[in-house]
Amino acid sequence: MKVVAFNGSARKDGNTAILLNVVLGELQEEGIGTELVQLSDKRIQGCIACYKCFSNKDGKCSVDTDFANDCMAKMREADGILLGSPTYFADVSASIKALIERCGMVARANGDMFKRKVGAGVVAVRRAGAIHVFSSLNYFFLISQMVVPGSSYWNIAIGREVGEVMNDTEGIQTMKNLGQNMAWLLKKVHA
Repeated sequence: MKVVAFNGSARKDGNTAILLNVVLGELQEEGIGTELVQLSDKRIQGCIACYKCFSNKDGKCSVDTDFANDCMAKMREADGILLGSPTYFADVSASIKALIERCGMVARANGDMFKRKVGAGVVAVRRAGAIHVFSSLNYFFLISQMVVPGSSYWNIAIGREVGEVMNDTEGIQTMKNLGQNMAWLLKKVHA
């Protein structure tokens, strides 16, 4: 089994990556393979609504000039998907939004290709707005017919400067619980 995580922060190895790595660490302890993809140095544009994915039905976006198709291939191969985003003006980052638009449209055009995969969102926040971000991530999983594990609180941790999220004891415990619950669910789904 494998889980792929996408860090949608503009800061490589920042708070969002730290939180994703906490979740991934719990998955690794349960023997599940993991991969962290950092989008900070990758280009992904939003969906252009050409709908060619509905006629091509090849599991790819017809716009092949950026990193989106690489992400889709990783998602198709994975059993679980984590999306991580910082809170930018009470919403997801532009790179995560573009990833959701592109992967979501192609998945729907290809028989809901993420159906019954396990998915979860992780949010880093300085102060407020994280609930909307968390909801936006979950909307993607739910419309994709994915299975979403819960945790002991919303999957949010507080911190502004790199590393400050580690001071949010409850947030870190929430990430650990998420990783444990995701591992449990993956094992049940693949039993």
